[in-house]
Amino acid sequence: MLDNPEVRGVVCSTGGEIVEFHSPGVKDLYCLVATRRHLLDGARVADRVIGRGAALLLAMGHVSQVFAQLISEQAVLVLRAAEIAVDYDIMVPNIINRDGTDICPVEKLTMKVTDPEVAFEIIREFLINNNIIES
Repeated sequence: MLDNPEVRGVVCSTGGEIVEFHSPGVKDLYCLVATRRHLLDGARVADRVIGRGAALLLAMGHVSQVFAQLISEQAVLVLRAAEIAVDYDIMVPNIINRDGTDICPVEKLTMKVTDPEVAFEIIREFLINNNIIES
């Protein structure tokens, strides 16, 4: 499914439900955690890019397996600490922002966060403040 350029990520729930992500960044994953977290419990997730913030959201959702085409070192540490099986094509020190000038803002905001619930709130505020979601 990741061969489709419009699909950024895919969740396969333990019940066999498939949910696709289409938005860049963590918006779709955040919304899934916020509204349908039960689908993530034990799910398998494949995503194009996973940074630390996304990894914390995946840990909050209690997924069982993650595959990423590109993943940050910090995301791998978070997933392994949460005992989530992780596989990837490329690991990088940090996810870079869209214009290539700095570290991804969500990766930066969650760099010192270890609690997924705290990360969820930080990401929520970031998405609201940047007019990505409504409050």
